Amino acid sequence: MTSKELVIKTMKGDNPGQTPLYGWVRENLSREISESFGSVENFEDHYRFDLAHIFGGPSLWGRELEDVRSSGVEITPEVLLQIPMKSPDDMSDYDGVVKALRHHHDRERFCYMQTNGIFEAANGAFGIENHLLYMALYPDELMQVYGRIADLNIRAAGHFIELGVDGIHVSDDWGAQNSLLFSRSMFEEMIFPHHRRMVSAYKKHGVLVSLHSDGCITPVLDLIPKLGYDFIHPWQENADMPYSLYLDNYRDKFGILGGVCVQSALGFGDPGRLEAEIRRVFSLLKGKRWACCTTHFVQSHCSMEELIFAFDLMRRLADADN
Repeated sequence: MTSKELVIKTMKGDNPGQTPLYGWVRENLSREISESFGSVENFEDHYRFDLAHIFGGPSLWGRELEDVRSSGVEITPEVLLQIPMKSPDDMSDYDGVVKALRHHHDRERFCYMQTNGIFEAANGAFGIENHLLYMALYPDELMQVYGRIADLNIRAAGHFIELGVDGIHVSDDWGAQNSLLFSRSMFEEMIFPHHRRMVSAYKKHGVLVSLHSDGCITPVLDLIPKLGYDFIHPWQENADMPYSLYLDNYRDKFGILGGVCVQSALGFGDPGRLEAEIRRVFSLLKGKRWACCTTHFVQSHCSMEELIFAFDLMRRLADADN
């Protein structure tokens, strides 16, 4: 069975006994990993990563946004609606994606493509504090902004899918550490419809669709199946989301990618605690709709010794029979 087949079976609820493995290791430890393994790619090959998280593609706005901002004009929803968005149809913007897909397809990995959400994408234009304020002050105009973002996301995803990605990964942080960043009613009215439209468009092409949202999203977990997401990353246990909540209520509705917490387990120089934590999570989730991964980017304070210790253990447990 290829890595791609293993991931698809697992996220559809037909795990064959092995656990897919991945980790967000490149962002902060690329130099250290390359010194030890020759390259990050060699690290991924050594631990037989089953997934590949692809970044790249077109941005939403060009220089016009920065020109307006540098002029001193406040970027409100009304102003942003007047600023042109970039076309997602310039295929030169996808050159890096093509190169990455070629590399990972040679290894038969499941390739999932990082794409824009709705709320998080607008944070880049407004700043998160202003954005939260605008949700209350300019809901109608903001809904138009969200609609434009969704339209371009759908067009860009069409190109990603044509290039051969296996999944579309929608990044849209909704959670603070113990609650949503906004009310459930705001989510249902302003964000939910655009996500449902995007996910529906992506799934027509037969790809899996996943959601990344940091923090506590418990108040809207019941809406994840209605949106159509196949799996989410991470299930953040230390943000008031115990695994019992998933196992009791959602294990038959969607899968999860995560399990190795970079906030509380990996990178703290305590191998005994780290081993106990990794074994605990495997005991709870192995055989379920779960792929083992870090909850976010491994932080720079994690030593290579600890990273190797963790992935040696994760690989052994992932390969072991249930």
